[in-house]
Amino acid sequence: MRTRTKGIQLVGDERIIEKQYHGVRIFQRLGKISQDDAEAWLRGRQAEIDNDRERELRTGNSRLFADGAAKYLIECKAKGVRTLDTISYHVTLLLPYIGRLPMPLVCNESLESFVADRLEDGVKNATINRSLEVARTITNRAARVWRDNGKPWIPSPPLIEMMDETAQRRQPYPITWAQQAALVPALPGHLQRPVLFALNTGARDDNICGLRWDWEVKVPELGRSVFVVPAEEFKGQRDHVLILNDAAWSIVESCRGRHEDYVFVYRRERVKHLDRPPEMEYRRIDTINNTAFQRVRAEVGLEKMRVHDLRHTFGQRLRDAGVTEEDRALLLGHAIEGMPQHYATATVARLVEAANKAQYTVDRTTLLRVVNG
Repeated sequence: MRTRTKGIQLVGDERIIEKQYHGVRIFQRLGKISQDDAEAWLRGRQAEIDNDRERELRTGNSRLFADGAAKYLIECKAKGVRTLDTISYHVTLLLPYIGRLPMPLVCNESLESFVADRLEDGVKNATINRSLEVARTITNRAARVWRDNGKPWIPSPPLIEMMDETAQRRQPYPITWAQQAALVPALPGHLQRPVLFALNTGARDDNICGLRWDWEVKVPELGRSVFVVPAEEFKGQRDHVLILNDAAWSIVESCRGRHEDYVFVYRRERVKHLDRPPEMEYRRIDTINNTAFQRVRAEVGLEKMRVHDLRHTFGQRLRDAGVTEEDRALLLGHAIEGMPQHYATATVARLVEAANKAQYTVDRTTLLRVVNG
């Protein structure tokens, strides 16, 4: 039986849509839904077809920012860009403001409302700049990379200026040995290992939580291993040799056998029926900076500390121990001219010795905080 809207049929107690719209066949079994819901679904599908046709007809200067954003995300996914989720997040923030604008009109002026709303929400300039960088990358590619019939989408990239981050930049907050002694035991067991690992390697949160056993490279002469973080997983977009001092190596050894792929993992343990095996298998830790970490941080009076300050703590302890600037750069993965991507055994031995020195330093943190304000 045909209903009052052409293309929607009632067969028994189910509604079916079968319709030609602008040369596109629409067919969908909607099941037991109301006539109003069926009409709403059809209107939505027709709107999708209209949008697709509009996008296909746009070329050159008429391309919208949303078109460029979609193309950029597809490219990032194809290249396996590790920050794809972050880029997608910033695109989602930008689209309500500039998504429907032709690409040449995306500039400082058109982004004023976006910036004002983000500032009103209490977002820092540095965070807003990450969104502006995504917008600038998309417009740059529209001018310099993407082509329609051999011509660039837009003749030149519009001006998108970054906001000043200097005044809002948070000073590093390395922790003292006493603060470490208060923090670590108060953490849940599955967080204690990655936090101690960060304090003894200076590795970043995502590289610690994503640390894989297949990145391990054994160094038989030293009786231990290093981990080679691949370029696509490292912030500097180059392979990084992660050196383990004695404490970090001990932590890694304690993690063996728990998970086939990841070093740092956790599982939900039983609180009753303790005689039964655990119901859940080990899984990787997504981030150190979870609710439990934030709660414990506040409980021990370290509200100002962020996960990245664990890395700052290791760096400061290396300086306090008199480790050379070059070796500190190698241990922390800072880019320096002529930096090798892989090290000879003698270099690894020297860096292990340097990293071990961080365990035997005297606190200067309190003094430095006074000096730095």
